[in-house]
Amino acid sequence: MREKKYHIYLTDDEQSRVIQSLINLKNNLIAQGRYTDAVDDVLLKVLSARKRKLKIK
Repeated sequence: MREKKYHIYLTDDEQSRVIQSLINLKNNLIAQGRYTDAVDDVLLKVLSARKRKLKIK
């Protein structure tokens, strides 16, 4: 079976908050001595996501 793909549309402010939250989570995990692989993957996807302009009615 194929995995479902999800799309999320964020404003610039929302995207920066998501990035800051992921960075804070990564710092907390590093301080605890835990692995950060999953957070790194999500952070990379958020940072490399294409930007698309949408009209809101």
